Amino acid sequence: MKANSALRFRLYPNRVQTERLTSWSHTCRAVWNTALAQRIWAYQSAQRATVRATEQCLGLTEARQENDWLRDLPAQCAQQVLRQLDAAYDNFWNPDHPAGFPQFKRKHHRQGMIFPGQVVQVRRVSRRMAQVRLPKLGWVRFRLSRPIDGTVRNATISRDGLGWHVAFGIHQREPEQLPVNTGEPVGVDVGIACSVFVSNEDKERQRPDTLTDGEKKRLRGLEQRKARQMAFARKHNGGKYSNKLRRTIAQIAALKARQARRRADWNHNLTTDLAKNHGLIAVEKLNVSNMVRSVRGTVDQPGTNARQKAGLNRSIADQGWFEIRRQLGYKTRRYGGELVVVSAAGSSQTCSKCHIRDPKSREGCGRLFACVHCGHAEHADRNAAAIILDRAFSTAGRKPTTVWEAGISISGGAGSQSTRSPHAGRGTRSGSRLREPSSNVTAARHRGISHHSGRRGRQSYRNTRRVMPGGSVDLSALDEEQK
Repeated sequence: MKANSALRFRLYPNRVQTERLTSWSHTCRAVWNTALAQRIWAYQSAQRATVRATEQCLGLTEARQENDWLRDLPAQCAQQVLRQLDAAYDNFWNPDHPAGFPQFKRKHHRQGMIFPGQVVQVRRVSRRMAQVRLPKLGWVRFRLSRPIDGTVRNATISRDGLGWHVAFGIHQREPEQLPVNTGEPVGVDVGIACSVFVSNEDKERQRPDTLTDGEKKRLRGLEQRKARQMAFARKHNGGKYSNKLRRTIAQIAALKARQARRRADWNHNLTTDLAKNHGLIAVEKLNVSNMVRSVRGTVDQPGTNARQKAGLNRSIADQGWFEIRRQLGYKTRRYGGELVVVSAAGSSQTCSKCHIRDPKSREGCGRLFACVHCGHAEHADRNAAAIILDRAFSTAGRKPTTVWEAGISISGGAGSQSTRSPHAGRGTRSGSRLREPSSNVTAARHRGISHHSGRRGRQSYRNTRRVMPGGSVDLSALDEEQK
């Protein structure tokens, strides 16, 4: 019985509990880094050994007997860290997963820990407050902002710029009959100047600014203060951070965390509304990770338009295109709909009436699309959303009017007609990049490179040489094998 949903709440530990949670988070980081270093060393040895969590748990038991700081951490948390490392390796070797090679964690990188469900107890103490019982910590208060319906399978304690949080992995019983969404099919076009445009709407859905004018001014002042304090620390304190500098960093982190919450709230409201009211949602297949890459160049010889490209990258990341698509992936299944991913090539240059692609119809980055062939003119993003929807039905090989006039709902349920591409079964996984695996996937796994890019996989693995105990390790044998 695995968790199929998650609920996140604000946690309110007292001072003693806060200090212990902070200590435990650093211990979990040390366990991760040590276990990862052991696995890298074992694989780069002559035996090419592969180490898993089962073997490392035995060494963990011996280490807990010798080290008091490690013994203070609940054993279940350390075991969960090793299982997380197993999952990280599995994702790295999975050709359908975008994850890279597991990386070592820095001191303040995502502080937190995981407790299995059998050692966690939850009780309600008032209308808005509840408590969770954690091993060696006791009862900790959290704000009950929504009911917990289901069986608690795990609890993740994490910390951001605004404080501590607890996320429960919940198992909810699946309905015997899957829902069928008969809503109108739509195409969704995402952008920067226009956040989202839905094909059946006359006005765009523009996300408001995630920071007010006063917060932007304060953030700019805090960043300038941080720069001055860091320059003073490098010049006079040998790079050691002062308490004032740490407070400045904490204030910046709080503003960034509040900004991220507002962005996530808008994305969730958008995707939930679309998934509830539409039976088919068509989106573009955008490789966001490649779109936000920096320009080539160095500090001495920067690339062309490096500053402009950096601003574009920030705007794309701020809009959360990949997150919108990821949320639509599981929410459409939850509400009985279907998500169809289509090609994005030329969608902003193709007319939704005559279907002729001409770059002259959309010159520049204006909001008007004017076809030079048939004279059709409308909002450029609405025209692109209509093209996206048309491509979704063309992929399935049927017209939208025939399907929806007949009252057939396109969903993931039994008995429904799917609009998924006929090639989608070949290694495609929902929520991933939807890449088609090549014929050399098996060979790539044995060579130790990622399916996404051989150079990327090898380079990620070479980068681990600098963190090996005792200095760098010669990977010439591995390189020869990969050649």
